[in-house]
Order: sequence, then C-alpha cells, then structure tokens
Amino acid sequence: MGLDYIGVGGKGFSDQGVLSAASRRLPLYPYNAGMLNDRARILLKTLVERYIAEGEPVGSRTLSKHSGLDLSPASIRNVMADLEEKGFVASPHTSAGRVPTPRGYRFFVDTLLTVRPLDQVEVTRLETQLAPADPQRLLTAASTLLSELSQFAGLVMTPRRSPAFRQIEFLSLSDKRILLIIVTMEGEVENRVILTDQPYSPAALTEAANFFNQNFAGCTFDQVRAKLRDELGRMRDDITRLMNAAVDAGSEAASQENVVVAGSRKLLDVEELSSNVGNLRRLFDAFEQKTGLLRLLDQSRSAAGVQIFIGGESDLLPLDECSLVTAPYSVDGQVVGTLGVVGPTRMAYERVVPIVDITAKLLSSALSHH
Repeated sequence: MGLDYIGVGGKGFSDQGVLSAASRRLPLYPYNAGMLNDRARILLKTLVERYIAEGEPVGSRTLSKHSGLDLSPASIRNVMADLEEKGFVASPHTSAGRVPTPRGYRFFVDTLLTVRPLDQVEVTRLETQLAPADPQRLLTAASTLLSELSQFAGLVMTPRRSPAFRQIEFLSLSDKRILLIIVTMEGEVENRVILTDQPYSPAALTEAANFFNQNFAGCTFDQVRAKLRDELGRMRDDITRLMNAAVDAGSEAASQENVVVAGSRKLLDVEELSSNVGNLRRLFDAFEQKTGLLRLLDQSRSAAGVQIFIGGESDLLPLDECSLVTAPYSVDGQVVGTLGVVGPTRMAYERVVPIVDITAKLLSSALSHH
C-alpha cells in the first residue's frame, strides 16, 4: 500500500520510511535532532525497540546482539552513559540494564521510528466494518476497531453537531419535567430534559412545538433566541418560559461534543498501568470525565495527520506511563473530529500509527459517502 503517514507535529513519513524531523510539541523534552551521532541513534533505537517488545531493562549484551554494531561492551556502556546523561535513558535501581525515558521515547518516535504497514487482512477488516449506514454506528465501529487492532483503548471524538435543527418535540415526563427532542439537519436525534416551575398540558406542549417548527425550522438556537424577542410579547407567559428553556437546552446540546471510548478495560492487562491502583483510577476517571481527552483530541484537529502525545508532555494526559496516538478525520474534505488510541508509553508505535492513520482515512471516506 502506498499510504502516506504524517509524523508527530505534522512531519511526514512513509510506510517504508522513518520520521524525519523533530516535533514542535516539545515543551518538556527539548532536544536537537542532530545531537546524537549515528552510533548513539542506533543503540537508542535498539534499546527502545527491545524494551517495547520485552518490557525489561535492556543491558549491553542485548544491545550488542540486536544492534548490528561491532562494538565492545565497554564502548556500548560508554554510549549508554552518554545517553543517560542527556536524559534519553534511565537506569532502574534493581537492574544493570536501562529503559527509555519520556524524552527518549519522543526522540524515537520523531526521528527513529520505522512504520510497519498493516496486513491486508486487517485493512480489509477495517474497510468491511466501517461501512454501516448509520453515521453514529460508524463512529462506534471505528472506536471498537481501534481497540481490537491495537489491544488498547480506542477513542473517537464525535463531530460537532449542526447548530441548526429540523424539528423539535416536547414530551411530558412528569409534572415539572419535560423531554426536549431535537432532530438535527442531519437527521440525528438529541434529547434534553427541561425542568419547569409549572406543569404543562399535552395541548400546550403541542402548541409550543408547532410554533417552533413552523417559524424556526432550519435555524440555529441562537437565531431562534434573537427572533423570539419579537414574538414572545404576543404569547402567554407560561409558553414564553417554556420557549426560553427550550432554547437554552437546545444551545447547550448543539455545542456539546463527546468521545466514544471502546476497550478501556484492555488497559487492565497492561502491567505498567495496572500495577498502580491510584494511577489506574486517574486514567479511568479521565475516560469517564472526558474533558481532558476532548481538549487533547481537539488540539489534533489542525494536524495534517498522525500525532503522538507522550504522557509527561501534557497535563491533559493523566499518567506519564500513557501515550495517545491521534489523527483527524473529515467529511467531504472538512475536518470534523479526531480519533486515536490510548495505551502505555511502551506501545508498539510502528504498528499503532498505521492503525490510527488508516482508520481515520477509511472513516473519512465512509462518512463522506454516507
């Protein structure tokens, strides 16, 4: 496949190639991409790849075996000491080996990562399952596929809904609770509960809905609010209060975004995440509250392609041990949302990056042809 992937911070790389430039998103781990010589780069790349694959600190013997360099153990130790001094690797107290630091991961994904193309079977599976007729099912399917293929948590930020509505209805739930049913211009349905200070009869609710639909269908709720100022003077006070409550609830619904999360429980199987109950609770709180995830995903809207956020770089990711790989998706060429995978910092980026990239492209195509 000739897919072009886009590297961190909008830098481009191909499925046969390597990230070629450093990210702009480096507030905590600044570096000069040329600060390491070829030998140090090869050893760092080997160390990160072995640590991702095995989850154990990497020693000089392993580096000598897998790096392809003809170096003595003493030379390798000297290079490792230099990498540790520069903050790219660290030595756990319980081991003679070393592990990558967040700065080491950042250098790896920006300059050393070689992306592995997906198997055709996996691509075919994505193409087949990202073809439902219902747009909401497409978003859910994309989130589930991201999780199943990566074995981590899949996220899809839902598109901002059209602020205009096609139709509304009111349904009485109890004496002072009314369900506002909003049908968007795209045919999606959004429900909001309105609390009122008085009961409304079915006839009054029908009257209010008919007034809305006959006079304001196709308008945004902000437009309705402006036009209502002239109309409400001719209406009863009780209907006026209901109309204003409906406009407030409709405006809130139109501006709200959401994140579809699938497979978060898979992170319980990741040892570096599940071994600390407090950290795991913070991560699941982030999934539940979604505010930080929404802000991170929203940052990715303007990216030209895949971006990688490594935990310590952003206060929006709750753990240093987490990474988020994202890509924007579009409808008819217009970016409408972002999707991604949340997993441990020790994830196989060469596999997750193309999963996220291809899913975004296929979701864009499916939504554009809906």
